[in-house]
Amino acid sequence: MNSFGRNAYYWRHLQPEERLQILSLRKAQSRPWHSLPHAVDAGQYMLTAACYEHAPIIGRNAVRLVNFENRLLEILDTCCAKIHAWVILPNHYHVLVSTDNITGILKEMGRMHGRISYVWNGEDTQRSRKVWCGTGETRMKNDRHFWASMNYIHHNPVKHGYVKQWTEWPYSSATQFLDAVGRKQATEMWNEYDITGMGIEWDP
Repeated sequence: MNSFGRNAYYWRHLQPEERLQILSLRKAQSRPWHSLPHAVDAGQYMLTAACYEHAPIIGRNAVRLVNFENRLLEILDTCCAKIHAWVILPNHYHVLVSTDNITGILKEMGRMHGRISYVWNGEDTQRSRKVWCGTGETRMKNDRHFWASMNYIHHNPVKHGYVKQWTEWPYSSATQFLDAVGRKQATEMWNEYDITGMGIEWDP
């Protein structure tokens, strides 16, 4: 399986058999769409965490990406009311959730980061390596903020140059989202809820 390496990795550069292998693994561990999108309510947050110095530690290989995606969603399932959207990239991730206990979630995310750092550093024979910068949260202010954040998350692999279209990146909720709302409505939402300027200061 190809390593993502330190340079940008492009899903479209994989051979067809490599794509099938990755997608088969992901399908075997796949998680269902958590909820149909709906209007914003109290206690909705976008959570963001990045690897230290933007190193592609999550994306060392495709198996690690798949396993991390499942581990992250399993933990969020236990402490969030709903998971609305997510994307996992080689050096960071974003999730959009509903919760009435953001402090508890941030603590749980910190514990998860610590446990998984120990495993990854053992796998990579880098015991003293710092893996994470921590988790930041952004509370949704209104409907527009919520839907723009949804667009931002699903567009993130395109923004960072990993793929050309949302559906080409397998480690996100984009495909499930498009299946749920339909491409016509998704396009209308994309045009209505602008993401220009989002993430300039906090997205690696």
